Amino acid sequence: MGQVSTFENIDETLLTLRKQGKKIVFTNGVFDLLHIGHVRYLKEARSLGDILVIGVNSDSSVKRLKGPTRPIQNENDRAEILAALACVDFTAIFTEDTPERLIHQVKPDVLVKGGDWKIDSIVGAPYVMSYGGKVMSLQFIDGKSTTKIIEKSQINE
Repeated sequence: MGQVSTFENIDETLLTLRKQGKKIVFTNGVFDLLHIGHVRYLKEARSLGDILVIGVNSDSSVKRLKGPTRPIQNENDRAEILAALACVDFTAIFTEDTPERLIHQVKPDVLVKGGDWKIDSIVGAPYVMSYGGKVMSLQFIDGKSTTKIIEKSQINE
């Protein structure tokens, strides 16, 4: 089981693992209602390295990005749920609208996002590529999204 780390200590935590030669993969997102698209994506991300770190958008950043009715679950619950997945090693909550600062702290070997993101639009891509890291857009599972789950639940009310 992974652990929820604070933004302030994530780089210290990863330093030891990096010294052991572990390959660190980073991704980020809201992960409001965990669904099969998330699970498949995170398993694929983890297969690209030894350690998977997830930056989780804070509640305030989700409201700014998704609107006043989101998130459905609070940031601590979302981070803990993700950390409980076997493929996830660490989660860290970030308050900014993008994970740029967290990416600089983590300094991942591989930066990934879902297939709906083009590599040149992935936040942190230029930084990761500047030191030889890889940036990848993983397979997107069409029709699987938190928004679709919310819409379906409202139809059935």
